[in-house]
Amino acid sequence: MSIVHKIGRRKTAVARIYMKPGSGIITINKKDSKDYFGTDVLVYKLNQPFLLTETVGQYDVTVNVFGGGITGQAEAIRLGLSRALCEINEEFRLLLKPHGLLTRDARMVERKKPGQKKARKRFQFSKR
Repeated sequence: MSIVHKIGRRKTAVARIYMKPGSGIITINKKDSKDYFGTDVLVYKLNQPFLLTETVGQYDVTVNVFGGGITGQAEAIRLGLSRALCEINEEFRLLLKPHGLLTRDARMVERKKPGQKKARKRFQFSKR
């Protein structure tokens, strides 16, 4: 098997995933995953596809991610990893789909409209 390349997106974050068989090293923007994401919750989100498919430590992953915040980046990487695992083995789809890991979350920040303070907030109204 050669390198599998997939893309994951969330809000404005875009993650390019390169997965190959190996010893389970996850490198994000040339840093270790635990150094890049400081909290255990975000590291757990990264490992979730591997935990569900029971493939922890079987693949080396290199990630290039940009845009958005750290939570959006973590969820973009999770989607890319799930897509890559599905390309490697089609049976993983049945394990990942019920947990919502193959669904692209389409929610984006609503744009600011002219004549308003923010997207929905208006300027203060004065009757007199």
